[in-house]
Amino acid sequence: MEHDITGYVGLDVHKGSIAVAVAAPGRAAPRFVGTTGPQLTELLKALSHLGKPAQLNLAYEAGPCGYTLARELIARGYRCEVIAVAKTPRKPGERIKTDRRDALMLARYLRAGELTPVTIPDARDEALRDLSRAREDAVRARLKARQQLKAMLLRHGHRYEGKTSWSAAHERYLGEVSFAHAAQNIAYAEYRSAVREAHERVQRLEASLREQVEPWRFAPVVRALMTLKGIDFVAAVTLVAELGDLARFAHPKELMSYLGLVPSEYSTGESRAQGKITKTGNGHVRRVLIESAWSYRYAPRMNRARVVRCEGQPKPIRDLAWKAQLRLCSRYRKLSARGVHQNKVCVAIARELAAFVWDVARHVPVER
Repeated sequence: MEHDITGYVGLDVHKGSIAVAVAAPGRAAPRFVGTTGPQLTELLKALSHLGKPAQLNLAYEAGPCGYTLARELIARGYRCEVIAVAKTPRKPGERIKTDRRDALMLARYLRAGELTPVTIPDARDEALRDLSRAREDAVRARLKARQQLKAMLLRHGHRYEGKTSWSAAHERYLGEVSFAHAAQNIAYAEYRSAVREAHERVQRLEASLREQVEPWRFAPVVRALMTLKGIDFVAAVTLVAELGDLARFAHPKELMSYLGLVPSEYSTGESRAQGKITKTGNGHVRRVLIESAWSYRYAPRMNRARVVRCEGQPKPIRDLAWKAQLRLCSRYRKLSARGVHQNKVCVAIARELAAFVWDVARHVPVER
């Protein structure tokens, strides 16, 4: 259907404006159409002068404005793609960046087929992703509140001698702490209140997440991923909510590359040099996999919690989970014995764990 396209439209989308440029088929230079407001009606009016919806191919870069604009344009018959910013070609000599230039660049590269689109998630799947990220933000806020409380205690010489912070014993210790001045006691009480509220917020969001996952079409995939060592409910939901349908990856190597878990490379002629991992793609998933990889430093075993998670799962998924334990635990020991730094070991394990995640997900039928 590429021959039906009469215009390649680049949109530079911002909170308060949308810059529009169009490139006709062929080699003619793209032209700048103008700038509209952020309202869809204004953009549709500008697009109506460029051709019919089926004759236009639109693209804009992924950013804070999300996928709402793309969904609305697609619903009206336009072909609209959301482009991965990190993979957009950039000329080293260009030192001027404006909305006009960005729109012209998108139109030019869209016509040349040089842009890499991202997958536009289903609205239902994006809703679960928003809830998952809200919990992640709440955990980060709780950590900050706890750090502030501990900092005040340390400034005034109060050191907890117990083994585990934020346990019942630690809470009893915090309740016995007092200061010489009333102002300090007020500040301390406010810090404790902030910690308590932040913890309650995390608990509410996690309870809501468990409730909302039950009717979700990817709920079977979440339960299947929980059979893997190091992946609990929250980690499994994060993986599925961020990645969506894993069937879009034809091979696990594509998933590893998408997550930025493969080493960078600069090779020329007969020389070949590899560096740090690329860290492209979804950072939320990459973080979860690396955190999960730490659990493979222990010997493979089926504890009670993992046995419960495996109940009701088909035999191929249970076999994959056990195979992952045997391979990744052995891999962790061998790399550590060679003297490889622990952080590098965990990244290597996370890369292979991504392949097992892909393999488990493809065994679960999902409503498309």
